[in-house]
Amino acid sequence: MVRILDNLMYGGTGLLPNFRNPSFEFLSGDIRDERTMADAVKGCDAIIHLAAVVGFPACRKYPELAETVNVGGTKVVARAAGRDRLVLFGSTGSNYGALEQDECTEDTPLNPLSLYGKTKTAAERHLLDNCKTIAYRFATAFGVSPRLRLDLLINDFVSTALKLRYLVVYESHFMRTFIHVYDIARSFLFALDHADAMAGQVYNVGSEAMNYSKAQVCEVIRRKVDFYLHCADVGEDADKRNYVVSYKKINSVGFATSISLEEGIDELVRALQVISVQNPYSNA
Repeated sequence: MVRILDNLMYGGTGLLPNFRNPSFEFLSGDIRDERTMADAVKGCDAIIHLAAVVGFPACRKYPELAETVNVGGTKVVARAAGRDRLVLFGSTGSNYGALEQDECTEDTPLNPLSLYGKTKTAAERHLLDNCKTIAYRFATAFGVSPRLRLDLLINDFVSTALKLRYLVVYESHFMRTFIHVYDIARSFLFALDHADAMAGQVYNVGSEAMNYSKAQVCEVIRRKVDFYLHCADVGEDADKRNYVVSYKKINSVGFATSISLEEGIDELVRALQVISVQNPYSNA
């Protein structure tokens, strides 16, 4: 049985296909409510904690909500989970902030700069201190999903290139690392199957083959879409992400990603040519 708890802040149409499965259960509610969380975890062996205000733009637009959900809500989840129930936590590479070294590992000191990075870092530390937790510091997500996010870098670049036929990119030499949303889902299934070996630890989740500069991402997109690229001298990433990430630790326990940058961009181009998606943070 899989039980989903969601406050339906973004609607819930992406969940509809799951209702055909008799093992799927849905609860409408908020993780910040103690009673709701206590009811939600009854009979559950593991919690996959994804509830959050995600990304720099959303946290900038809703700072109070980000604090109460990302940190306060996580503390409620921890109390409901207790010490023995497994908690899988979707953390982020934004926890690292600006780095001096060339390669980022799980032992790299955390230095979050944005509100998003700071709240996710606080949540991660609380869960590791209080629960049986596996924390995943994900690379930047991309790819087609039921609720397609256009505030994600690659998704945004592909959408803008298709709509406007030009793209302005700042800090184009900055290195970033990426993971397809399908591989994010696979990584949680992997953790459930390997919990005994992985519990109590943090893992960077992605692929070293997916370390790209922003300019390199744009060049891959240009092989699929005809657009003008301008590398600007102004603008900056609030999280100061400019590093190559090591995924040796997650690889050592047997997990590897399956979808390449080029495959994911092909998928986005096909999808965004036929559907219209609004970026809710474009004017934030």
